[in-house]
Amino acid sequence: MSHATLLEALNTGATLSVARGLARNVSACKGYLAACDMARRNDLDGRGNLSAEALAEFTRFFLAACLDQVTFMEELMQPDSLRTRIVLCTEEEIRLNRLPTKSGAVLEAILCRGELARGDAAGIVGAGERQARRVVSALIERGVVTSASTCASLRLAFPAALASHWMPGLFQGLRA
Repeated sequence: MSHATLLEALNTGATLSVARGLARNVSACKGYLAACDMARRNDLDGRGNLSAEALAEFTRFFLAACLDQVTFMEELMQPDSLRTRIVLCTEEEIRLNRLPTKSGAVLEAILCRGELARGDAAGIVGAGERQARRVVSALIERGVVTSASTCASLRLAFPAALASHWMPGLFQGLRA
């Protein structure tokens, strides 16, 4: 439940996984959860039938698991250099004729703004609508950007084909 709630609230595209963090220490997680079902220990342990102290201990454990996953993903993604890696990879894709020449400009705009209205692509590309559509289509086809519909804004995607370039430590850095 917490994983689904955070997934929706943070809109991370499942890159941040509380479930992964809890799975790293299953026995402790189960122990804390079982303790939450214990009867109140004394008059200072909350006002209900169950232990408020045990719930607080589980909450500390849960938040520590969340922080662990944030730290893990930050180390893995290296956000300070992610933009540079994406730009360099895009330049390489253009040199190899896998992406049109103006693709870098569109990606730069998405990286700066978080998303890009399709109508703004022509101005970013510095060409007509037809050329802008060709660049956007190539980026979508390559899996570099995504869009909810043909009219919706463009957002950065993390294509598996480019994962080793964009996030070089991804596969070697994954931990249970």
